[in-house]
Amino acid sequence: MKRCDFCELPIGEGCACSLPRDYIGPSGTGTPFSTVSRHPGRDAILISLRGVAHRSGCSHQSDSEVSAPLWGWIDAPDPQLWRRISDASPLKATGGNTERTATRRCRTCDR
Repeated sequence: MKRCDFCELPIGEGCACSLPRDYIGPSGTGTPFSTVSRHPGRDAILISLRGVAHRSGCSHQSDSEVSAPLWGWIDAPDPQLWRRISDASPLKATGGNTERTATRRCRTCDR
């Protein structure tokens, strides 16, 4: 797995510094919306409108409500990525709404 030289996050799984060509959309960043699944995978980190990261199955929302364009997510994230989410290390969505960024973890999901 290739990591970003600047932020050390896996490229395409949280790193927004240097996205590979496959992730560059018409605006110059993010994944082109037309090629992205409208629903996250089972192990995805979900990013809400409020910038809070959740795990699939969180009691704060129904899985059927989590879809693009309202939510963003990262499918198959590095296991250590969840713990790094903070103001100093924001998590940028690579799927769904790629404009979503999380700076906090859901307290329920964090247990």
